[in-house]
Amino acid sequence: MKMIYSIHHIPIRITDERLYHIISNHPELQNMDDEIEKTLTDPDLIQEGDFGELLAIRLYPKTPITENKYLVVVYKETKQDGFIITAYYTSMFSKRRKVIWKR
Repeated sequence: MKMIYSIHHIPIRITDERLYHIISNHPELQNMDDEIEKTLTDPDLIQEGDFGELLAIRLYPKTPITENKYLVVVYKETKQDGFIITAYYTSMFSKRRKVIWKR
């Protein structure tokens, strides 16, 4: 298990189980641990999810898929700690979600 800090200075757990889940469902994210961490610690923006989760979003000009994709890291955060739920690449993030933080 690895611990990193969100922009709110909250420790976020990245477990082996979650990394396995991410890679199993999104094989293009294999060996992209650094990008997942960077997206969580230094996002372009954070959106509010539908069920209390947060979505850290960062644009990457070059990815294993193609150019100019957003990496979205979905996570939960409380006042004391948090954990990653999943991560994925997308060509466009949702414009309907509430933006709670922006660079």
